[in-house]
Amino acid sequence: MPLFICTMTLTIDNVHQGDCIELFERVEPGGVDLVFADPPFNIGYEYDVYHDERSDEEYLNWTRRWMAGVRRALKPDGTFWLAIGDEYAAELKLIAQRDCGFTCRSWVIWYYTFGVNCKRAFSRSHTHLLYFVADPKRFTFNASDPAVRVPSARQLVYNDARADPKGRLPDNTWILRPQDAPEGFQPDHDTWFFSRVAGTFKERAGFHGCQMPEQLLGRIIRCCSNPGELVLDPFSGSGTTLAVAKKLDRRWIGFELSQEYVSKIKARLRGARVGAELDGPADPITSAPPTPKAPRRHVRTSQTISPATEV
Repeated sequence: MPLFICTMTLTIDNVHQGDCIELFERVEPGGVDLVFADPPFNIGYEYDVYHDERSDEEYLNWTRRWMAGVRRALKPDGTFWLAIGDEYAAELKLIAQRDCGFTCRSWVIWYYTFGVNCKRAFSRSHTHLLYFVADPKRFTFNASDPAVRVPSARQLVYNDARADPKGRLPDNTWILRPQDAPEGFQPDHDTWFFSRVAGTFKERAGFHGCQMPEQLLGRIIRCCSNPGELVLDPFSGSGTTLAVAKKLDRRWIGFELSQEYVSKIKARLRGARVGAELDGPADPITSAPPTPKAPRRHVRTSQTISPATEV
């Protein structure tokens, strides 16, 4: 197992409370294999201690600072995944590329159910997942991992004997909602369908409103890191990245501004064990629990009014 050393008291397999920019200064440069970052979207979400309504200039300058920390912490062949909403996806992609020197390998769309319903706009049901590498010629991409691969159209539709029995890698396409085209939706596109972790889901941690599903992080961590390597999440939130990294036998380190969240993440991690199954079914079509049917209402049928009672 690789040996990771951090300066001062920043220990591995631990969640550290504090500002991520300051904490990145305490990480040994070039020691991290994979960073997954799901930063605040700057849309006014109510966090425990973070203020999520900054000016554009302030937000983008703050992004440059923490993203520079990501670049410095990564190994020369390291990988960086960024989850971001519509409002700043393009700007943050350019910052990663032009200011921090990353190469973007994929712009993945995470499609989810149980999005926020809008009455005067199209309801949002996706998040952008930007996949960067430090070196476009050297990086980890476990293309043969069976947990990353998906059935091909030749297997599912045509039953073609020429199909690779190991399946294929997810690829790049647009897709309709699965309920609109249930026969046409498959998880083999860069539009990844995993249900958002709604309040009724069993895997819900219960203390953070922006919880990622474990199966989504599982795909990323399996594909872009190896057992024993170090995964870092600078915005640990509900602790999903760290819990999945632990279950998949990776080393892990988290940053979180809120002391309350840190305490709850640590409690969640104490319940996770190496080799345990990831929460949530791997088949995204069944990710959502069944909704109980409402009891049938008895409706009175219209009665024929006799001439004597007509008014």
